[in-house]
Amino acid sequence: MPRSGEDARRRLQQATLELFHERGYDATTTAEIAARAGVTERTFFRHFPDKREALFDGEEAFRDALTDAVARAPEGLAPMDALLCAFRSVEPMLERNRPFTEPRQAIIARTPALQERVLTKTAKLIGALSAALSRRGFDDGLAALAAQVGMAALGYAAKAWFDDPGPGLDAHLRRAFDTLHHLSPTIRPQDLNVG
Repeated sequence: MPRSGEDARRRLQQATLELFHERGYDATTTAEIAARAGVTERTFFRHFPDKREALFDGEEAFRDALTDAVARAPEGLAPMDALLCAFRSVEPMLERNRPFTEPRQAIIARTPALQERVLTKTAKLIGALSAALSRRGFDDGLAALAAQVGMAALGYAAKAWFDDPGPGLDAHLRRAFDTLHHLSPTIRPQDLNVG
């Protein structure tokens, strides 16, 4: 994409964020977003299929970076450790995007249509991570469970980081995974025998 296209895309994303914050998702049109960004509505649709996607640009690159990082994680790691390696590898990307991601989270929290989109995108990311773990030789069921729990830990760490940025994302991420390791010994095999 030429440099001017990247600039237009960035302006459209910023305009979307501003207008959703000011007016709300439902009251904002793609024409208004385009006007705020200084481009035509046609240009908006060259970059994004709908107004929701303007807030979620970069999700595919994030998913690809994570699955590549799972594949490159050192041999012999348990699934959760491979995921921690992968999550730590994308920290620079998450930190660069924080000025956009943090206000986006506030908009998502009050917009059901965006919450639905987050659930769909998270499910796709969990599926991609699960498949990446399976390619490392882990059982499909174990890979799926690890991907779900790992994404929950990442979400927990990200929220803690937004609330308390001082220690940095890495500290919150390590704390979340340490907490998981401490939780697992509290489940004894006999506790799982229900019947």
